[in-house]
Amino acid sequence: MCPERSDIYGLTIKQKKFADEYIISGNATEARIKAGYSKKTARSVGSENLTKPDIKTYIEERMAEIDSQKIADQKEVMEYLTSVMRGNETQEQLITIGLGEGMSRAEAVEVAVPARERIKAAELLGKRYSMWTDKVDQNSNASVMIVGEDEIED
Repeated sequence: MCPERSDIYGLTIKQKKFADEYIISGNATEARIKAGYSKKTARSVGSENLTKPDIKTYIEERMAEIDSQKIADQKEVMEYLTSVMRGNETQEQLITIGLGEGMSRAEAVEVAVPARERIKAAELLGKRYSMWTDKVDQNSNASVMIVGEDEIED
């Protein structure tokens, strides 16, 4: 790999800077200028950079990584709901403290999540595991054999 190449994608330091700036702004011209390229050619070369396979791959993979970090996956959601249901989560609540002579002040305190929130978390978990349904799952692999009267022996 050339010493001017910056990473596994084979991008130069300027190309990586361009790609990172493009991810932030979504504007190829602006990203090109911020990456240190000439303002005169920023527009044409900026759009050209977006067609280069190495840069395009880098941008797509970074965007996917950023998206996956922002969105909770199923495991994270289930762990959070379980934590709420078990009473391991707290929330901040303001309380008023009387100081006398008609004066008071508000103070933030951590309190346990209310029972209604714990019940809601339990219900959501129960729905996930089909615990609260009266419906019968009728998916079956059983074979049915119909026998006529003349085939039955006495």
